[in-house]
Amino acid sequence: MTRVAVIDLDKCKPKRCNRLCHHFCPIVRTRIEAIRFENDKAVIVESLCTGCGICVKKCPFKAIAIVNLPDELEKDCSHRFGENTFKLYRLPTPFPGMVVGLLGQNGIGKTTALKILSGEIKLNLGNYEKPPEWNEIITHYRGSTLQDYFQKMSENKLKISHKPQYVDKIPKAVSGKAGELLEKVNERKKLEKISEQLELKQLWNRPLDVLSGGELQRVAVAAAICREADVYLFDEPSSYLDVKQRLEVARAIRSLKDEEKTVIVAEHDLAIIDYLSDQICIFYGEPGVYGVVSSVHGVRTGINIYLEGYIPDENVRFRKEAIIFHEKPPRTSFDIGETQLKWGQIEKTYEEFKLVASPGEIKRGEIIGILGPNGIGKTTFVKILAGIEEADGGVRFGELEVSYKPQYISAEYEGTVQELLKSVAKENFTSSWYKTEIFHPLKIEPLLDRNLIELSGGELQKIAIAACLSRKAQLYLLDEPSAYLDVEERLNMARAIRRVIETNNVTAFVVEHDVVAQDFIADRLMVFTGEPGVKGTANPPTSLRDGMNMFLKDMKVTFRRDPTTKRPRVNKENSKLDKFQKQIGEYYYVRELRK
Repeated sequence: MTRVAVIDLDKCKPKRCNRLCHHFCPIVRTRIEAIRFENDKAVIVESLCTGCGICVKKCPFKAIAIVNLPDELEKDCSHRFGENTFKLYRLPTPFPGMVVGLLGQNGIGKTTALKILSGEIKLNLGNYEKPPEWNEIITHYRGSTLQDYFQKMSENKLKISHKPQYVDKIPKAVSGKAGELLEKVNERKKLEKISEQLELKQLWNRPLDVLSGGELQRVAVAAAICREADVYLFDEPSSYLDVKQRLEVARAIRSLKDEEKTVIVAEHDLAIIDYLSDQICIFYGEPGVYGVVSSVHGVRTGINIYLEGYIPDENVRFRKEAIIFHEKPPRTSFDIGETQLKWGQIEKTYEEFKLVASPGEIKRGEIIGILGPNGIGKTTFVKILAGIEEADGGVRFGELEVSYKPQYISAEYEGTVQELLKSVAKENFTSSWYKTEIFHPLKIEPLLDRNLIELSGGELQKIAIAACLSRKAQLYLLDEPSAYLDVEERLNMARAIRRVIETNNVTAFVVEHDVVAQDFIADRLMVFTGEPGVKGTANPPTSLRDGMNMFLKDMKVTFRRDPTTKRPRVNKENSKLDKFQKQIGEYYYVRELRK
């Protein structure tokens, strides 16, 4: 067995635990130090470690992970950053004229793999002390597509365009206006078409440092596409974007394959990665510890394998339970419970924007999903319901107890996750229900001893959702709860929301751009239409089928149901099924005919 030991140095606090991991290690007792301390941080000597797991159980901060892996996997090690750090096995295989999608949890190696393929990181085949030369790397991958790939990279004959994961860091690296940046990189002379497709003209004269996350994302994608390259790499291109923008970005990226370009995309939105990809590589393992890249699969098969949690060709189960979608029959009426909240026409006027919301109601035990473009008034509507903002005429809601998770979250609380959730959940914090319905689905326990200011974006999002669901309320309002979360975390989040609403017989509004997650959460839909930044119209709540049909018709895209997993799938544009569904007006709920 190959032993992988990983220590999260941000969590390791030996002064607070009196170095328990060292004291309880059985090897240390024989005066051989499998665990030592350097600069007051723990280090595990993997060659001496027996893998007993005592230190893992004794560490109060969950800073240590030890995993035993088959020896044959070690020959496939692609990269390791250093001692007791994350280890990546294998790499995705790039193919010209194909879009390869990367699917896996956060912290499992997708970004690392893209950085290796972009040349930003030179892979070391696991030998971080004496990194191999290019000839050794090329020999290691002989007989595979990667041999030719790294041969060209070593000779500087491979042009690569890479759209990074964190677009919010772009203004720190590049200054100037959006248009100036795009004109500098317009090597393929496609800027006019791309800027029109991604609606960039209105951003042309705006400085990069004043752009929102969604605007920066579209500029970054356009810049990557406009460069002349052999290989195009995109890391989470749908973050911050609404559904329409996601589909337009997907179409723009997919157009690269028509020129026989090699395209690789890491993405968490199942509908988008399904629409984008021709093949799928699954990343599995233990987040932050090790990641393994599967062989390529067809897009439908690959996503279904990921949801099942079992890879047949490798005989590997990487998840105990499959992720199951339930095919919800369309409702003609909705009789969950009595009306919880009723509202008349709501208007809210700003200097350059006006929102008009039609009358509607929500019933006990019901979740209403909110769909619509960015800048159309969704967050404004939710804030009015929360009583945070007044509607025109001084109308203010506030008769119900409300728990609100805002769109943008920050770590303003000074203390640990446990202290925050205890203060919010009160006596429920120690109950078995709380652990079953909130702790376990959202995987909160490993974060309890962490300070909020130490958390990543995805971790902070999970805590914000947990805090929102922990409050006793009659109305729960969650604005974009899937941001920064991976596929499993999104569906676990959706499951947790549903359980809390159903168990407590209360109500919720959920603003969400991920159509698959929205399908998983919502009982009915409110669709927002209009002109972003100018005028928004909130249509009354309608059935899931009618709401999706209204929304998807405006998006000019159709969905079907996968017969195996029941997940919604985007039809390829102008395919036979796409044309048929548009003809009969069923954009959302048609079962896939293939068995």
